[in-house]
Amino acid sequence: MKKILGFVGHIGCGKGVASEYLAEKYGASSYRFSTMLRDILNRLYIPTDRDNLIRISEVLRENFGEETLARVMKHDVENDAHELVCVDGIRRLADIGELRTLPGFVLVYVAATPEVRYKRIVARSENAGDHTKTFEEFLADETRSTETSIDDVAREATIVIDNDTTIEDFYHKLDELVHSA
Repeated sequence: MKKILGFVGHIGCGKGVASEYLAEKYGASSYRFSTMLRDILNRLYIPTDRDNLIRISEVLRENFGEETLARVMKHDVENDAHELVCVDGIRRLADIGELRTLPGFVLVYVAATPEVRYKRIVARSENAGDHTKTFEEFLADETRSTETSIDDVAREATIVIDNDTTIEDFYHKLDELVHSA
C-alpha cells in the first residue's frame, strides 16, 4: 500500500529536508503546498517572497474555499504512482481534512526550537529577504495567517519527530518512520 507522509511544522523545522532525504534514499515523490503558489506568482512575474506567498494563499482560500489548495494536493498525490509520497507544508486543518481521505496518509509533526529554525532559514535563504532577516522579524512571521494554525494541525499528528539535533539523527528518525509508518 502507498505511504503518504504529510509533514507539518513551523518555518525552518526541516519539512523540506525530510522530503528531499526520503526522495533521495527511498525514491519518494514530493509535493509542497508552496509550489503551486510559487507557480502562480512566477507566472504573474511577482516576486516569490514570503509576503506574496501568504497573500496569494489568502486570496485563493478566501475566494475559492479554505480547502482549495488541499483539493489540488489530494488529486496530485492520489494520481502519483510512487509507493512513498511526501507532502510538505501542511498548515491548516482544511489541508489534512482532504488528505486524510487518502488510504495510507500519516500526519507527521516536525518540531524544532525557534532559535534553531531561525538559523536554518537565514542559512538557506529560500525566500527573498531571508538572509537579512532578524530574529524578531522571524518571530513576527510566525504570527501571519499561514503560520498561526500550525499548532492546531500539529496536535492532529500521529507522529512527532524532534529535529533540534544533528542532521544524521534526523535522517535516522526518518528511516525509522519509513519502516514503521
